[in-house]
Amino acid sequence: MLQDKISASAGDGTHGAIPPPLPSLGDGVSSTAADSQRFPNFWHGFVSSLSVIIVSEIGDKTFFIAAIMSMRHRRIVVFAGAISALIIMTVLSALMGSLTQIISREYTHYASIVLFVFFGVKMLYEASHMSDDEGKEEFEEVEKTLNQKEMETSADVESGVASSTQHRLYTVLSRVFWQALTLTFLAEWGDRSQLATIILAARENAWAVNIGAILGHSLCTCLAVQAGSAVAKRVSVKTVTFVGGVVFLLFAVSAYVIGLDNTQVTV
Repeated sequence: MLQDKISASAGDGTHGAIPPPLPSLGDGVSSTAADSQRFPNFWHGFVSSLSVIIVSEIGDKTFFIAAIMSMRHRRIVVFAGAISALIIMTVLSALMGSLTQIISREYTHYASIVLFVFFGVKMLYEASHMSDDEGKEEFEEVEKTLNQKEMETSADVESGVASSTQHRLYTVLSRVFWQALTLTFLAEWGDRSQLATIILAARENAWAVNIGAILGHSLCTCLAVQAGSAVAKRVSVKTVTFVGGVVFLLFAVSAYVIGLDNTQVTV
């Protein structure tokens, strides 16, 4: 009788309770494995977008726009206008690429490989048919276009509309900023670097693509406003285009080798 009471009290008390299960070691291992998988994918998307932007933008029309405008106006204003346009374009492009998640990842994966091969072959073909003075010719063409724009818009500033020196300076800087922004945005729309950003965002980590592309644009634009004229005269656009073609082909091979199962689309 006494033993039954002791057994009953032990069953109802804390001494007889079953201890809670210990956390599974496998949960921590699987979480660590998932984090380690995401981490390399982030850097793959970052490095891919950074390198593609650099080889696409040096010697491009947007590069020469920033270079020529910086020789005539304050560099910081030109840089601010140009990089603002490029950031807007990059975010829009990455967003468009991310929206392709509604399409089968298999289609976007192989489509990206085909497009990388296409751009790579196209750039190699263009490089093989370029003259050694291609960069100078592009520079002069952009300079001529900007001269025409300057003549069309400078009359409003110099006509005495501004009532004070400070107001006039603000008007000039504002005009330069918006001119750099609009010219860069229009020149970049439909450009090779925009399409490459869309492709990368469709199959890589979208945040990594955004950060890498914006950093690449910032480096190229900074180089353009600081030493764009010297770069245009000394750096061969033909060589840059050839290197760009090789880089695009390398990314096509990289995407094929990594395979569909190892790619991760993250927004």
